[in-house]
Amino acid sequence: MKVRIGEGASEDEASAIATALAKHLGVDIEVHVGGDDAPSATAEPPETEYPLDDDLGPTEREAALRAEIEDILQGGPEKYRERLSDQGKLFVRDRLDLWFGADGVTFEDGKFAHFDAWHPDSPEVEEYDPNDRLPADGMITGAAEFEGRDLHFMANDFTVKAGSMARLGVEKFLRMQQRALKSGKPVLYLMDSSGGRIDQQTGFFANREGIGKYYYNHSMLSGRVPQICVLYGPCIAGAAYTPVFADFTIMVEGMSSMAIASPRMVKMVTGEDIDMQDLGGPEIHAKYSGSADLVARDEEHARELVAGLLSYLPDKAGEKPPRSEPKPPKYSPDGIDELIPESPNRPYDVFDLIDRIADAESTFELKPDYGTEIVTAFVRIGGRPVGVVANQPIERSGAIFPDAAEKAAEFIWTCDAYEIPLLYLCDTPGFMAGSQVEKDAILEKGKKFIYATSSATVPKQTVVVRKAYGAGIYAMGGPAYDPESVIALPSGEIAIMGPEAAINAVYANKLAAIDDPEERAARERELREEYRVDIDAHRMASEVVIDEIVPPSDLREELVRRFDFYETVEKSLPDKKHGTVL
Repeated sequence: MKVRIGEGASEDEASAIATALAKHLGVDIEVHVGGDDAPSATAEPPETEYPLDDDLGPTEREAALRAEIEDILQGGPEKYRERLSDQGKLFVRDRLDLWFGADGVTFEDGKFAHFDAWHPDSPEVEEYDPNDRLPADGMITGAAEFEGRDLHFMANDFTVKAGSMARLGVEKFLRMQQRALKSGKPVLYLMDSSGGRIDQQTGFFANREGIGKYYYNHSMLSGRVPQICVLYGPCIAGAAYTPVFADFTIMVEGMSSMAIASPRMVKMVTGEDIDMQDLGGPEIHAKYSGSADLVARDEEHARELVAGLLSYLPDKAGEKPPRSEPKPPKYSPDGIDELIPESPNRPYDVFDLIDRIADAESTFELKPDYGTEIVTAFVRIGGRPVGVVANQPIERSGAIFPDAAEKAAEFIWTCDAYEIPLLYLCDTPGFMAGSQVEKDAILEKGKKFIYATSSATVPKQTVVVRKAYGAGIYAMGGPAYDPESVIALPSGEIAIMGPEAAINAVYANKLAAIDDPEERAARERELREEYRVDIDAHRMASEVVIDEIVPPSDLREELVRRFDFYETVEKSLPDKKHGTVL
């Protein structure tokens, strides 16, 4: 507030007036003397002082409540807590401290669930039995800060009936999911559950708001917010669906397992005698089923993996993933041309190429042991998170097998959901042929790969590194699949099939008619070279099939510029409810 006083006032008088008015009115004051534009004195209202101690404080009632909370935090029966160390795992409250720090849990919901049924202070408990403890109903839910990010979390308490799920724990789980739908914050599932509590199934199994609603909510959350699941124990039946519904699943060596039924149930139903690790341990799901994205060495490593993973992901759909400071690549891009063999059939490790394109120490591979003919990994290129789909020539020449196609499709779909641009590094002879891959659904899984590439609306860049044969170029973001660019290295080739197969298909009879073996071999080499001229990158660029041939040493910077330029590209799908392929 400005106040103007007469010209005869002194500076001390102006200051006294300013101070008095600021205190009385509670606003900032400027005092101007006469016609002066500049204030002669200013004052701010004094800060209000509140009494720190008004002689009131906690009563015995609050002390009793704190004692009850402390008792709940001790978990289930002591005998089950003592067994955890033998199993190599932490008590759930210690696990939360590992993840979030001693003060990292923002708040917890439902701590008093089932309090009346077991706690000695409950009027309904006539005789307290420590073996009947059900603190929090074995399910901890709430919110926490993790690596600077707010998220929802749930964690099973394995000391309470082996982390099994019952009515009140299910209610807490469902509320947590439904709140995540509204908040748009990631969800972390710390699973250590033997499944539904069979002897208490009434009221939670088949109800509209029962355990079946878990998977409905998982489906609604899918693509809305990142869902990350870490497995700490033998998750059976219903408990095994949460990890497979999550966007990313991490198992822990020697500790985790998941299966539709326990070994005992399997033997009862099928007669098969098998232990839990062979039925559904980390190796089974990381290598054969593809249900595990990563396998951690121990609990600390699991946390590290999730921290790394979350650094590539936004909080929710529609937001851009977090950028970081750019780093130069691990190895110089100048070595790319020498790295790529001239012969399309000679192997090289595609990670050596990625190390010359991506920012150093930014490669985060998913499903490394599943569908190994394709690499799926998050990287950063100039600080920008990018999802890489790359054929791996050291694995069966980079041919696309059913598992690899399925892995790629799911990865592309996830990247598209969370606005992560895609980079295809194409070097494949195409989809694998043969009776076994037909039995393994190469056509079905291949179409999902092509569908995911077709439907992704994030910016896409495709690099024809070397061979791009058959429908492989379709799945790998070829010219017909709406990439922002298709660029090639000088080693690139695009064709219906490779030279050997093509020559055999077209000239088999003519070559067979040449009696002299040396002459036949020379003619075959000649035909192959003629064919390669017709399919190489220069011919494709000449026909404007591809956008550009890039000097290999410039590939990284070319990708940085193209991803920067197309960052805000707008793409849409036809107006329809959804496709029918995935």
